[in-house]
Amino acid sequence: MKQIGVAIVGTGWCGGIRAETCAAHPLVKSLHLAETRPDRLEEMARKIRASSAVSDYKKLLEKKEVEAVYVSATPEDTHFPMARDFLAAGKHVFLEKPIALTLAEADELIDLSRKHKLKFTIGYSQRFNPKFAYVRKAIREGSIGTPVSALVSRHITRSLGKKISGRIKLSPAAMESTHDLDFLLWCLEPSRPVRVYSQVNYGVMRASTGAQIADTQWITVTMDSGLSFVVGGGWTLPPGYPNFSTTWIEMVGTEGAILLDDSHKDVVLNTMKSGMQLPMSTMPGEFVEHTFAGPMAAETVHFLEAVVHDRPVMVTPEHARMVMELYIAADLSAESNAPVTLPLKWPKKIRSASASR
Repeated sequence: MKQIGVAIVGTGWCGGIRAETCAAHPLVKSLHLAETRPDRLEEMARKIRASSAVSDYKKLLEKKEVEAVYVSATPEDTHFPMARDFLAAGKHVFLEKPIALTLAEADELIDLSRKHKLKFTIGYSQRFNPKFAYVRKAIREGSIGTPVSALVSRHITRSLGKKISGRIKLSPAAMESTHDLDFLLWCLEPSRPVRVYSQVNYGVMRASTGAQIADTQWITVTMDSGLSFVVGGGWTLPPGYPNFSTTWIEMVGTEGAILLDDSHKDVVLNTMKSGMQLPMSTMPGEFVEHTFAGPMAAETVHFLEAVVHDRPVMVTPEHARMVMELYIAADLSAESNAPVTLPLKWPKKIRSASASR
């Protein structure tokens, strides 16, 4: 059985999940960590018995035994330089979303992966949610006929929203709804988006941070097939445990409809000490004894197996670029209060409007 060396760059919430998942997998020969926080680096290195642990990710570029790298670092403006360096060094790369901050950066990463014939994919973990996979299966099999319209509404708690928006000024479209834009484009391929209209709503985030950060953002997308869909995302729900995420999906077709409740309210823990809690309610998921509740472990294993067995990755970087162009257009629409036509006509260096604030 072939085994490979794997590196995890950034060992926070998501990177920690990926590190622990890889540490338990038989295809991993050696595991290497890069983390800027000394305490966290020491903690994770000890927990997974890392072969090496460094504070500077560049020290991993020269390690020949490392063939695959998971880039889970924050803030998000570190994604492009890290992915670029590892691809240039001949490493297969799994990159947490977003793929980059500009279309030009995304194009450079795609070109590098093609040039060196490397696996390169982006972390859209909801594709590994069984409920979401079932929606796509129903659509692809024609169970509801020809899709006519769709709706996805996703909201998370304000504590997580403040954490995300505090590290980089990207919009709800770029940081939350991006998962659902990816999901719907995946379900509806090969159809492509041709027009976008978006509106944002302000409240808690602007009042508490003093920055122009929207509470929610709603996006209407028209596809070249004539279908239209609406995606809404926000990050100001009242506190939930530990980082409550709730999603509702409606897909309507000519022969039926499919409705999906992914509100994570099926398990409730109520104690005198802490009140009502909603365990297993996060988007990434969490370890529960011997198993993992959520999609991220399966996503981590998928990339590992794609590298070792030379299989296609689930999310192509070209698809991730299309998602990025779509949420950039949504931000431009929200700023101009007008629809935006795709593909974008602006220079490729343009980034999400909210990222430049």
